[in-house]
Amino acid sequence: MIQRKPKLRTALTVTVSAAFSLLPLLAPAQNPGAAVSRSALSQGFAFVEMSGEELFAGICQGCHMSDARGATGAATYPSLASNGKLAASGYPVSIVVNGQRGMPALGVMMSDDQVAAVVNYLRSHFGNDYKDAVTAEDVKGVRK
Repeated sequence: MIQRKPKLRTALTVTVSAAFSLLPLLAPAQNPGAAVSRSALSQGFAFVEMSGEELFAGICQGCHMSDARGATGAATYPSLASNGKLAASGYPVSIVVNGQRGMPALGVMMSDDQVAAVVNYLRSHFGNDYKDAVTAEDVKGVRK
């Protein structure tokens, strides 16, 4: 028997993928004479940012805002600032990798190192002070 993803999750994945593929078109024009060693935004279906700060700025803050306090409008984006749910390191890893409700499964576009980096960044910034760092091996164990 073939198992199918729910239509909503499939539609959301397609919508998010399409939105990310359009991001390079929205980037400010670069000086054509200047040598650019790295693109300002990720290209395609994989993120190139490697540090937690870069990943948060390029991916997460679009919904959770630059101060990680979340937003309410067309949808509700939870606050990640001073968030007790981040205390158990496996929880944010699972959410980033597999998604939950309106949060897309970003794990398909991120390496284990990238997931660990952004989760560690969130867990050590924005009023969060969790000392136990997530490793790429921890992320690998969460992937389905």
